[in-house]
Amino acid sequence: MRQGPCCRSGMNRLVPGRFERPTNALGKRCSVLLSYGTVAWEARASGGERLGSPASFSATLGEPSGGNKARVREGAFGNRIGSKNHLLPSARHRMIPSLCSMRVTNQRKRDGWAVLGLLLLVLAGCAGAPRIPLGEDPPGDPLPRQGALGGGVSSATAGNRVLLLAKGTEWLETLFAAMEGARDHINLEFYILEDLSVRGRSLEGLLTEKLRSGVAVNIILDGYGSHKTDRAVLERLQKEGARVLIFHPVSGGAILRIDALNERDHRKILVVDGKVGFVGGINLYPVYQNHAEPGAVRRRDFHHVLWNDVVARIEGPAVAELQRLFFATWSNQKGPPVEEKTYFPKIAQAAGERVRVVGSGPEGSRALFYTALLEEIHAARRNIDLCTGSFVPTPQLVEELVRAARRGVAVRLILPSALYHPVIEIAGSADYGELLRAGVRIWEMPEEVLHTKLSLIDGAWTAVGSSNLDERSILFNQEVDAIVRGRKTASAARAILEDEISRCREITLRKWRRRAFFERVGELFASFWRVLL
Repeated sequence: MRQGPCCRSGMNRLVPGRFERPTNALGKRCSVLLSYGTVAWEARASGGERLGSPASFSATLGEPSGGNKARVREGAFGNRIGSKNHLLPSARHRMIPSLCSMRVTNQRKRDGWAVLGLLLLVLAGCAGAPRIPLGEDPPGDPLPRQGALGGGVSSATAGNRVLLLAKGTEWLETLFAAMEGARDHINLEFYILEDLSVRGRSLEGLLTEKLRSGVAVNIILDGYGSHKTDRAVLERLQKEGARVLIFHPVSGGAILRIDALNERDHRKILVVDGKVGFVGGINLYPVYQNHAEPGAVRRRDFHHVLWNDVVARIEGPAVAELQRLFFATWSNQKGPPVEEKTYFPKIAQAAGERVRVVGSGPEGSRALFYTALLEEIHAARRNIDLCTGSFVPTPQLVEELVRAARRGVAVRLILPSALYHPVIEIAGSADYGELLRAGVRIWEMPEEVLHTKLSLIDGAWTAVGSSNLDERSILFNQEVDAIVRGRKTASAARAILEDEISRCREITLRKWRRRAFFERVGELFASFWRVLL
């Protein structure tokens, strides 16, 4: 095939043969990133208005699909752009030849845009989590120490009842039951929100029925996480009166903003009538109804394996803090006017648990939950149990866990295996050696997708929410977590964690030292991308 003039310029490093067949998951990720960055900035330079589709963008960054087979699909970039209605090529092997046919006189300018785009992506990946000053071990009750965090951290409220739900069918049924009982309003904020059915009743049908009975429905969903959501469902709900807000909609303009490219609303919040609230790692996602399917684990098919998660159902004054966080996002994202309802009713005390709602986000570098967790680990004296769906720890988190273990604290980590996202878990496992040598015990869950975010420290401090133990949660995501101070909730959390461990395999230092050579190489390369994972 004859090469165009651009293949003699700086663009010749991005020829299809160079990135056509990446040999591993990381290579595939880098390949798509580079190809996508080139095409995106090429389109921008030529005056294009619309670039790609939500489906095409989903193949490049973020949560994996089909066993992490991130790739540019046929037809993904087949949108008309520019005044001459050029068609972008539909697959990687057609990108560069098409670009090479453009005029030489404008090639340097377009190359400059492409290089700048890739440079900005790299610079975004070079961002690091802030170093949190912890000082001396503070005495006394650890919960009041978080008052200094400010921002998205509420004051601790007493008089709450907290119920931890750890089974997919259990929490889905409880969630639907709460919405079915709504009399005033339903507020939903989810990273992934798709129509699903529980006991034969769909989410769309339930919300439609409530809208027709006079209940207000307000929905926030993330533009990237919910890119597969059927827009027809949302349109039908809007016609019935629902207010819908998409956080950073996926579009050509948003893609060309690096901050919008990285920032995601990863929160999971449901508030019903201002009296009952739900928070956790859950999404409104059909995979939570999966049954174990033979062979699914072996072929890394996370659409047919069990998903493991936890959600907290809260009654009491803390629900108002979840509500305030919901409307803060609605206001910041300039959502449509909402129907006047009793969003903040007077709430009586329901039980004896003290709850603090922590809303973290990239705006103003508010690494609030991360700070609270570090402070608690720093002051721990007996036990630290951390369960997370993504473990790509910061150096400071590793340091604090190592110090805690060396001063006699029993530190246990319950982590996912490489089933769900191989690149992420390879990057996280790079720190296993230092942790294991210090006495930290590590378990991995090999037969399920571990999506739980649950922490328990010193038998009294419990945290459940959407924050993972990775730099993406700290730097780029909007997250929400409920920190509970109470023995009852802590006891329930311990039972859940022990059950998790019973289904895991322990990673010992001896096993770790015997890992394969290619795993070691993968850890090295994955570490360069860990902030974007």
